Amino acid sequence: MALDSAKKTEIISKFARNDKDTGSTEVQVALLTDRIKYLTEHLKVNKKDHSSRLGLLKLVGQRRRLMRYLRKKDFAKYNEVKEALGIRN
Repeated sequence: MALDSAKKTEIISKFARNDKDTGSTEVQVALLTDRIKYLTEHLKVNKKDHSSRLGLLKLVGQRRRLMRYLRKKDFAKYNEVKEALGIRN
């Protein structure tokens, strides 16, 4: 299930660099984290949903690559995003 627009707008406004920012690395990581949390809860109930499990693994890999990029570019922002979203290394 996709994010509803109110939740998505809330996440974007929290992590955006300015009012028109919708695609910065921080925003992308925050949106991916919300989708990952949703799919994790879905898979706790539907244990045999293997296609969703593969999608979850893709999302986690994408988030990992974005976090690696953010760590190289701006280490302070990386730590801030990691703390705010509760992401482990």
